[in-house]
Amino acid sequence: MFKLYLFVVHLTLLSAISCNNGNSPGSEIVENLNISEDSIVTVNKDTWVITPDGSENYLNFGSEYIFDQESLHAFDLVISEENLNLLNSDPAAEEYVEGMLIFENDTLSPVGIRYKGSIGAFVGCLDGPNIFEPSGAKICTKLSMKIKINWDGRKEKFFGLKKLQFHSMNNDASQMHDRAGYWLFRQMGVPAPRAIHAKLTINGTYTGLYSLVEQIDSRFVKENFDDDEGNLYKEIWPLSSAGTPYSIEDYVNALKTNENENPSVQLIRGFGQKIADANEENLQEIIAGHMNIDEIISYAVVDRVIRNDDGAFHWYCEANDCNNHNYYWYEEPSTAQLHLIPWDLDNAFENIGSNANPVTPIADQWGSSRNNCQPFGYGPWNLPQKSAACDKLTRGWTKYTEIYDSLKTQFINGPLSISQINQQIDLWVTQISDAHEEASNLYEDAESKESWINEINLFKVQLAKARQN
Repeated sequence: MFKLYLFVVHLTLLSAISCNNGNSPGSEIVENLNISEDSIVTVNKDTWVITPDGSENYLNFGSEYIFDQESLHAFDLVISEENLNLLNSDPAAEEYVEGMLIFENDTLSPVGIRYKGSIGAFVGCLDGPNIFEPSGAKICTKLSMKIKINWDGRKEKFFGLKKLQFHSMNNDASQMHDRAGYWLFRQMGVPAPRAIHAKLTINGTYTGLYSLVEQIDSRFVKENFDDDEGNLYKEIWPLSSAGTPYSIEDYVNALKTNENENPSVQLIRGFGQKIADANEENLQEIIAGHMNIDEIISYAVVDRVIRNDDGAFHWYCEANDCNNHNYYWYEEPSTAQLHLIPWDLDNAFENIGSNANPVTPIADQWGSSRNNCQPFGYGPWNLPQKSAACDKLTRGWTKYTEIYDSLKTQFINGPLSISQINQQIDLWVTQISDAHEEASNLYEDAESKESWINEINLFKVQLAKARQN
């Protein structure tokens, strides 16, 4: 047996509750709260399964409660010593262990818990010898984590969600890239995840602030599209870098919905074939038949202005094979429309003004290409890439110059303006300042408050430069 100390009353919870109306989960919790901070609950490993009775707040309220921009939520994970040691010994394995999730006055058990991340997320945080092949034990206080609510056959969702993703923000000194980036995409009408800040404790120990980013899955599809029966794909483009569609098997392997239903992938593959067969004169017509032009050009505007250089328009090359990443596609079968969805924005913004990241800088301006569409070295490390406009689909988008220029003006004078984005940043800074300072006082690898405020000011300078470009 082991003891779980459930500190269910948090300052952040109380402050969040004070902002809620009488119909919110928070106010109901206050009315029913009868557990003191020093309460101890003893749990046997054989009794980790907690069956909800239907009255739980997470069963009766939607995801808008979790992604409320005016609240800073606190989440508690409880993991046995054995399972926590297993996670910490090899985070890059990304293997789930069982644990508990405690949120406000509700406990979900069991849930699946694991670390998550690509190469960049693990740099400097594992003790393995090669940063390009993450391995070894955890040595940073924070690593990004994924919580699987639908673990072990659980059918109940958590405020309508099936997964929670806590991004460590270790590579973002401003702690704003995720939240600001997705907010800007959404303000321009691009289907994109919601993101907030959140506090996370593990076994009663506060580990710091995270970016809680909405999982792109079937539930996200229902939230954002009228026709939610279509296929969702991760990181596969309609055309390969050779200019031809991928195989049926490749598209099936990229599915994130309908995986077990033997779905047709003809819509996206057929679209790719139409693009491949198009000439320069009818390319835009074909694109317009399958995409909302304002939506996709808005995507391009936001992506390029905030220098999301680790996204869909960076074609990384190895030999003559080039690929992009950090995006999803959703196809609506009833309208034959395809939608591009941004993902993983922690490296956005940082190359505004100068190429600060040695890996991610995109060489070309929107619509430009070089080296006869062959790979070329670029950036501080001279890594090979290929011009995005050499991709025929992207080149078709770049032909919408008037729409691009109009939407860029709308973006700069609207969501990216000082009166909008800077105001949002100031509100978020106020919201998370105490939580940030708490972590900086606890951990040597946490950023000091003085350094963080300086980074916020530098972030605003970057945004000002973005408005001028």
